[in-house]
Amino acid sequence: MWRSVSIPLPAFAAACLAALSGILCGLPAAATSPIAEVICEPSPRMTQRLKRQQGATLASTGLRSPDEVLELWLDPRDNWTMVIAYASGTSCIVAMGAHWSRMQPQDPA
Repeated sequence: MWRSVSIPLPAFAAACLAALSGILCGLPAAATSPIAEVICEPSPRMTQRLKRQQGATLASTGLRSPDEVLELWLDPRDNWTMVIAYASGTSCIVAMGAHWSRMQPQDPA
């Protein structure tokens, strides 16, 4: 079972959640986020659930800090889930959405 945990998010993540809530829901940024609380699990369990329950695959990663890796998971229906994996062994879903589209690199010339 997924466990909902309230953790203090860095200001950047909190700002992203506020902005995404308006974009994803069509509501003002001050409205409630589509994920009211951050969902955290031990990293192996989070990976297993994303793969098994959503059919998601890890599409890309980026280092956010020495102790945090940002992961972008995509499912076959182009739904996306943004996860922060912490060095402590915990991963937290920080944003979710639909209609992910891949951009082709543009020739700068």
